[in-house]
Amino acid sequence: MKQGNTICAVSTGTGITAISVIRISGAETFDICKKIFFTGGHKTINPETKKRVYYGIIKDKERIIDEVVLTLFHSPHSYTGEDIAEISCHGSPYIRQEILNLLVKHGAHIAKPGEFTQRAFMNGKLDLSQAEAIADLISSHSTASHRTAINQMRGGFSKKLRSLRDKLVEFTSLIELELDFSEEDVEFADRNTLLNLIKEIHQEISKLTTSFELGNAIKNGVPVVIIGRPNVGKSTLLNALLNEDRAIVSEIEGTTRDTIEDTLNMNGITFRFIDTAGLRVTKEKVELLGIKKTHENIQKASLILLLEDATANKEKIKETLQEVEKMIDKERQHLILLLNKSDKVKDNKNNFHNISVPFIQLSAKERINIDALTNLLSESINLSPISHDEVVVVNARHYNALQKAGLAIERVIEGINIELSGDLLAQDIREALHYLGEITGEVTTDEILSRVFANFCIGK
Repeated sequence: MKQGNTICAVSTGTGITAISVIRISGAETFDICKKIFFTGGHKTINPETKKRVYYGIIKDKERIIDEVVLTLFHSPHSYTGEDIAEISCHGSPYIRQEILNLLVKHGAHIAKPGEFTQRAFMNGKLDLSQAEAIADLISSHSTASHRTAINQMRGGFSKKLRSLRDKLVEFTSLIELELDFSEEDVEFADRNTLLNLIKEIHQEISKLTTSFELGNAIKNGVPVVIIGRPNVGKSTLLNALLNEDRAIVSEIEGTTRDTIEDTLNMNGITFRFIDTAGLRVTKEKVELLGIKKTHENIQKASLILLLEDATANKEKIKETLQEVEKMIDKERQHLILLLNKSDKVKDNKNNFHNISVPFIQLSAKERINIDALTNLLSESINLSPISHDEVVVVNARHYNALQKAGLAIERVIEGINIELSGDLLAQDIREALHYLGEITGEVTTDEILSRVFANFCIGK
C-alpha cells in the first residue's frame, strides 16, 4: 500500500500523565524527525545507521519544547509496515499539543481513528480479524475477554478460517476441473468423498457460529437478572454481590420500579447484574412498566436468579419456580433458585431436594453464602473452550458472515444429495468463500473498512 501522507497522533491517554507517546508513520517520518529532534551535540538522527533509540530535545527553531526519547522503526519491520517514529515525551497536554503542531507544521497529518492499524492491515502486517482483535484487547475488562482477544490477535481465528478456505478451494477446484471436461463425462472426485468433506466444513462453521453466544457474553459481560416477588430481598442481594449500597432497600413493596444494572468481575468473568421490579399483580402504571421490563430482561439474560423468601409457603415457591421455568429457554438460559433469609429458618434442603434447578440457601442481609452463589455463577459459564485456547467468536460481524457461509454450505450439501450440476455447486461454494474472506479481509469494501476502524482509538 502506497500512502500519500505521513500521519501522527498521541497513542497514550489524555489528561496529565507522567509520560506520553506520540506516534508518526509514513514515508516522510524520518525526514520530519530530522527537522525537529536534536541530540546533545545539536546533531539530528541518521536513519541510515539503523540506530533505533535516541535521547535529545524537540525544538521549534531555537525554542526547546521538551526533552524526549525518540525510537525509530524501519520499514517493513514496524507495526504499520512503514517507517515509524515514537516520541516519548512528558505527559503535559500542552507539550503533546505543541509537538503535534510542530509535526503538522513540517508536513504530517493528524491520524484518523484506527488509521495506524488500518495501514497495518493494508500493508499485510495483519488481517482484518486480527485488527479487530486489537480493539477488543484494548477494551478487554476480564481475564476471559483478554484471553480471547490475545488468541485472535495472534492468529488463532485466522488460522482456523484459512484451513476452512483451503478445504473449500480444494473442493471447488475438483468441481471446476470436472466442468472443463464435462463433454468427456469425467469425474475427478467421488461424490461421497466430497460430501464428507463439505459436511466436515459445515460442522466446523457450525461450531464457530455456536461459540458466539459464549464469546458475546465474555466480551460484553454475562447478563444476570434477579427476579422475585416484591420485598423478597432482590435489591439487598444486589448490594451484597456488589459489596456496596447500589440499590435502594425498603420494606415498602414496589420500591424498585426500573431496572438497576451494575457489573462485577468474578473469577475472570464479567457479570452484568440486573435488579428488577418485583413480580406481582398491580394496577399502578409506573410499577406495571417496571414489571414489563422485568419480563423483557428475563428473555435477554443468560442467568436468571429467582429469589424467594425461605420463610414463605414452600408450595407457593415451587409454583413460582414452575411459572418461571415456562418463561425461559432451557437450551441457552440457566435458572438458579435462591432461598433468602435462610438464617430465620431451619435447614430447607429436604423441602427442595427434588426440584430441577440448582438452589442455594442464603441471607443477603447477613451476607451468608454469598461466596457460594458467586462460585455457582462462575461454574454456570462453560469456559472450557477458553481454557483450551479454542477459537471463540466474539465479533457480531464475524458471526453474521459465518451464518451466511453456513447457509451456502448447507445448499452445497443439499445439491450433492440431489445430484445438482457442478456449476451450481461451485456457485454456492464461491459464496461461502466470499463470506469467510470478508472476516479476514481477503474480500472487503470501503464500507466494511470504515465500519471496522471507525470505533478505534486515535493513535492506534
